[in-house]
Amino acid sequence: MSQPLFDEAARALRRQRALRKGPVLFLAERAVEDLQDRLSFIQRRFRRALLIGLADASWTERFSVSAEELVSISNLEELVSVEPGSFDLCVVLGQLETTNELPLFLRVIRATLESNGLAVGAFPGNESLPVLRSVMLAADQATGSGVSPRVHPRVEASAFAGLLQDAGFTMPVVDIDRVRLRYRRFDDLIRDLRGMGATNVLLSRAPRPLGRAALNAARQAFAKLGDESGTMETVEIINFAAWTPASGESW
Repeated sequence: MSQPLFDEAARALRRQRALRKGPVLFLAERAVEDLQDRLSFIQRRFRRALLIGLADASWTERFSVSAEELVSISNLEELVSVEPGSFDLCVVLGQLETTNELPLFLRVIRATLESNGLAVGAFPGNESLPVLRSVMLAADQATGSGVSPRVHPRVEASAFAGLLQDAGFTMPVVDIDRVRLRYRRFDDLIRDLRGMGATNVLLSRAPRPLGRAALNAARQAFAKLGDESGTMETVEIINFAAWTPASGESW
């Protein structure tokens, strides 16, 4: 097994904090709407759907138009309790971008589905937050103490279809939704990331938050990359769909 990248305990604490304080859901809402649209084009009502990672309880009911029965779990780790082959639809929101065992969990998702079942999902891709990456580099350079890993590496959209095929799916479709966000202040971006439970959970992250000098350098660098109306940041959302082989097919 490769060396883990992500601190799973820190990831759980970040998500719990976001839920406790009131989560920031506008990107997740956008992804949910997109998933609903995609399912609406499929001329089929599924028998039983497994929903993974839907933070807002109201979202679950919105998928009832696509499936007769809905079962919801909060994270990938809960898949251990799911009986193999017991669903014909699986919807995954987020989760995949910070798992240490992505190929393994894709195989487990595949195993939960019966033949001719569908997996769809959305999660942040590798081209997310380019401005934040640049700003964090400027912050570290301001301290003169070296560069710390502060922004996650993520899955490349171009590689994800191959991972789905390796997991036993057929006909994978992967596309990208690039969302442009404008922020007047660096602190506003960080506030939203905290509200999404999406701040740094790398095992190799710096043990302490940014000091005053580094934080001021980050704020200045962020402002310089924008204008009087604010600074634009980009989030890349990877959307995917893939099927399990029909009965009698080999893959």
